[in-house]
Amino acid sequence: MDVMRRLLLALTLVFATVGGAHAVTPDEILQDPALEQRARDISAKLRCLVCQNQSIDDSDAELAHDLRVIVRERIVQGDTNEQVMDYVVSRYGEFVLLQPRFSARNLLLWATPAIGLLLGGITMIFLFRSRRNLAPARLTSDEQERLAKIMSDSDTGDR
Repeated sequence: MDVMRRLLLALTLVFATVGGAHAVTPDEILQDPALEQRARDISAKLRCLVCQNQSIDDSDAELAHDLRVIVRERIVQGDTNEQVMDYVVSRYGEFVLLQPRFSARNLLLWATPAIGLLLGGITMIFLFRSRRNLAPARLTSDEQERLAKIMSDSDTGDR
C-alpha cells in the first residue's frame, strides 16, 4: 500500500510539471476555451517587462498579470489577435514583443549579423591579399654583391 501511494505521488508530480509553468490565475481564465486559447497564444508572444526573459503567460509579476488581463479584455471586446498585439505595442512599445517585427525601423537589428559576416569576410580577404604582397622582393645584383662582400668580411673577422 505504501508503494502505491509513493507511485501515485510521483505520477502526480510528473504530470503537474509536464504542462509547463503558467502564472495565469483562475480568475483570469476566460469561460470560452477558444478565446482562452487565443489569449494564451498572444500572451506567449509578449515579454514581461519586469522579468524581461519570460512571456507574460509564465511570469508572476504584477505587470504581467495586468497585461494578461488587458489581452483578455481586448479579445472579449472582439479584437483580432493582430489588433490585440498592436494595442499592447502601442502602449508599451516594441520591446514588449518577444520576437521583434520586421520593419524599416528595425532593419539594422535584423541585418546586423549578415553585415557583420560580410565585413568580416571582406577583412579576411584584404588581410590574406596584403600578406601575399608582403613577400620580400628579390635582391638586385648590386645588393647581392654587397651582401656577399659583407658576409665574406664577417667570416674573416674584418670590418
